[in-house]
Amino acid sequence: MSDDTRFGLARHVTLPGPLQLDGGALLSPVDIAYETYGTLDADGGNAILICHALTGDQNVASNHPITGKPGWWTRLVGPGKPVDPDRHFIICSNVIGGCTGSSGPATVNPATGKPWGMNFPVITIRDMVRAQAMLLDHLGVATLAAVIGGSMGGMQALSWSATFPDRVRAAIVIASAARHTAQNIAFHEVGRQAVMADPNWRGGDYYETGDPPSAGLAVARMAAHITYLSEAGLTEKFGRRLQTRNAKSFGFDADFQVESYLRHQGISFVDRFDANSYLYITRATDYFDLAEEHGGLLANAFRASKARFCLVSFDTDWLYPTSESRALVQALNAAGAPVSFVELNSPFGHDAFLLDSPGMNLVIDGFLRAGA
Repeated sequence: MSDDTRFGLARHVTLPGPLQLDGGALLSPVDIAYETYGTLDADGGNAILICHALTGDQNVASNHPITGKPGWWTRLVGPGKPVDPDRHFIICSNVIGGCTGSSGPATVNPATGKPWGMNFPVITIRDMVRAQAMLLDHLGVATLAAVIGGSMGGMQALSWSATFPDRVRAAIVIASAARHTAQNIAFHEVGRQAVMADPNWRGGDYYETGDPPSAGLAVARMAAHITYLSEAGLTEKFGRRLQTRNAKSFGFDADFQVESYLRHQGISFVDRFDANSYLYITRATDYFDLAEEHGGLLANAFRASKARFCLVSFDTDWLYPTSESRALVQALNAAGAPVSFVELNSPFGHDAFLLDSPGMNLVIDGFLRAGA
C-alpha cells in the first residue's frame, strides 16, 4: 500500500472527465488536489471523507504549505483522535473552484493555456461532491464508512448522502444547514462586492499582473469573520479595549483591539487564498438548497439514503443556528433515516467546530465507533 502513489500527502490527480456541472457546462479535465492518511482496508470498508469548509483545503491534518501552520482539523483528525489514521483511511480533497490545486479560476484553462479567471464555470456544492466521487473512484473506494464536514463541509456531507445514497454508510454534519438564508447570502454579497470593487480585480484577470485584489479580499474576509464569532465571545476577548494605546487617537487607525484583530485576519487571509475562488465558492454555498434539488421537500433528499446521520450544532452559532439543524432532523425523521442530534455549548460561535470542543469529539468518536 505504501508504494501506491495514489496515497499520501500532497497528492494531485488529473482526471479526464468530463464532469457534468449543474450549470450545464462540462468540465474536462478535472484536477483534484488531495491528501490521504492511514491505510485502506482490503475490503475498502474503513474510508472516511473529510469535507472542508469555505476557506479550508486538503491539509486537514498536515502542515499548510504556505502558512506552515498545523492542519485545520488536527483537534479531530490524527492518532488517538476520533478520526484516527490507525483505524481509518482518511481522505480530504480541495473542492473544485478552490485554490490549492483543484480545478478553479486560478488553474490553467487547457483551451487557452492561461488561468481560467472568471471564465471558469460557476459550480455548486453538488458539483464539488461529484468531483469527490470521481476521486474516490480513482482511489478504489466504493463506499464511505462516513463523510464528515462542518459548515460548507456539512453541506457537502448532506449532498453526498442525497446524491450518492448507496456510497455513504454514515454522515456527520456539524454547524451547517440545508440551504442558505437571505442573511447568509447578503453577507456573502458584501464580500463579493468588496473584491470586485478593488481596482486590482480587473474583471478577474489579475494573475499575470502579480498584483491581486488583496485589499478587497481582506475586507471580504473581515466581514465574513464577524459571522464566524459570537457577540459574547467578542466581548469576552476584546470588549472595548484599546489596542496598544492609552487613549483614543481621534483618527482612523485601529484604536480598538477588535479592529486590529479583524485587520490581521484580513491581511493574513490574502496570503493563502485566491480572490476569484472566494467569489466562486461563496456563490456555490448561496446556491445550495437541498430541498429545491428534490422537488421542494427536504425529506425527499434522504428517502433513498442508507446512512446513519449525526448532527451537531452550537448554541452561539448565529450563522447556522441550531434551528437549521433541527429542520434537518425533522426532515430526516420524516424520511425514516436514523439520526442523532446534539446542541453543544460554546462561547465561540460558528467557529466552535474548528476550535477545542471536547464535547464534539466525544459525540463523533462515539458515533463512529457505534457503526464499526
